[in-house]
Amino acid sequence: MNDDGSGTLLLVLNASKSKTRLNSISKSKTINGKKVPTKQEIQDKIKVIEKYCNESEGINNVNTSIDWENYIVKFSCEFKNVNYLDKVLEKLNKENHISKEIPTNIYAYDSKKKIFYKHKQKSYLTDYNKLDKTEKEIFTSATYTSIIQFPTEIIENKNNNYEISPSKKSIKISGSVLDFIKGEKQMYNSIKFK
Repeated sequence: MNDDGSGTLLLVLNASKSKTRLNSISKSKTINGKKVPTKQEIQDKIKVIEKYCNESEGINNVNTSIDWENYIVKFSCEFKNVNYLDKVLEKLNKENHISKEIPTNIYAYDSKKKIFYKHKQKSYLTDYNKLDKTEKEIFTSATYTSIIQFPTEIIENKNNNYEISPSKKSIKISGSVLDFIKGEKQMYNSIKFK
């Protein structure tokens, strides 16, 4: 992220640890009464999301890729301000291109105070508890990592789950996806930099 609130976002969904299970699921028409999307349907949905993002104000240079052999999906874009990321999520949500469960108010940035905010999100524990044992298995080895880089040193961090790098120009949070689902780790933060 830059001083003016612009920056680059890179999201990577790496499900390679579950590829045997996902290969098995992909050969089914349904699982636990839910339709399993085909690879083509998934690719089409990702292309729609890429198109919407490319056409959205404040978002550009959108790129996506899918590695079906290892089940790795990548999404990257540049943004003029983090607020535009929330706006594109709202648009995708309103037009039913993403799940209503995906939060749309994630980031904020105060350029005068140089404070980046990652807002608190709802708990997914109730949703997780509704899953059956087979569906829950997917989360057992799943991990989440978020790294945010800044142009200058971080001088204040409000969430101790985050680790500041030795250079003090990046901050990281990581852990088991279950830790975040159960609320044992929170992603919200307020980060002030020089």
